[in-house]
Amino acid sequence: MASGSSLWIWLAWAAVVLIADQFTKVLILGYYQLGDQTPVTSFFNVVRVHNSGAAFSFLAGAAGWQRWFFTVIGVVAAIVIVWLLRSYAGQKLFAFALASILGGAIGNVVDRVLHGYVIDFLDFYWGSWHFPAFNVADSAITLGATCLILDELLRVRRGR
Repeated sequence: MASGSSLWIWLAWAAVVLIADQFTKVLILGYYQLGDQTPVTSFFNVVRVHNSGAAFSFLAGAAGWQRWFFTVIGVVAAIVIVWLLRSYAGQKLFAFALASILGGAIGNVVDRVLHGYVIDFLDFYWGSWHFPAFNVADSAITLGATCLILDELLRVRRGR
């Protein structure tokens, strides 16, 4: 088990992710109506989109039960991640990955509880093809997942 101070560092990082996520969403809610967009570059817009589903709007068209289903998954994931962080806080890349996922997961759970949907606003595109809009929480989750893969690849390589 890692020291308590290491755990608090990772929980603080998760809090930074959560605060950045919620702050940007408050800005979007304050300045954009649903569907509004501002072109920023030739491949990026700021938009306001509501996602009642999961990644890539998975189950967005369901009858409403998905709100609580994804909320429960997020809460369970947060509990498991905190438990893992308590045990592995000294493994920097692994703990950074988990803390990034934790902050992002909680950010999206907050949206689901408060609004019934996740607020997305980052819209990247090429020509007429648009990548699904996402937010800071989604970015942190993706960063965390990428770091988990990298951590495992490095662990396997060290084991040779």
